[in-house]
Amino acid sequence: MTSVIDATDAPVRKSITVKATAEHAFQVFTEGFDTWWPRSHSIGESPMEKAIIETKAGGRCYQRSVDGTECDWGRVLVWEPPRRFVLAWQLNGEWQYESDLAKASEVEILFTPESDGSTRVDLDHRHIARHGVSAGLVRTGVDSPTGWSGLLQMFAERAEQLN
Repeated sequence: MTSVIDATDAPVRKSITVKATAEHAFQVFTEGFDTWWPRSHSIGESPMEKAIIETKAGGRCYQRSVDGTECDWGRVLVWEPPRRFVLAWQLNGEWQYESDLAKASEVEILFTPESDGSTRVDLDHRHIARHGVSAGLVRTGVDSPTGWSGLLQMFAERAEQLN
């Protein structure tokens, strides 16, 4: 008997090549997260002041709003600079924070040096079915043009600009 994978649990995979070293690309993606993350992708009630990924295993992923409030959206699960890190994606289909890690999907980002000095960045957003009834909404959102494809393009442009 063959099992069928629920379409909402199929991973969302995106890749981009950045004209920068893996070290630089990793640093811009993580430490420089606020320099490329769009203000339109905000989850707070007040406009976003800063988007932050704490650069360590167990670190928070959150936004600080202009009113001083902070809104978590994830957690750093694996931290292996400058080649790889994994985030718990703790936003449900309504883009609200979910504190239970068992209900979070994961986003793995790999930085692979290429022979020409550029870096291939591979993103794998997996375990989407953990979001339960909102899994379809999460998958649709992260796989849309304003989801990971567009976000990786913004990241690559910023990394190249700062290079």
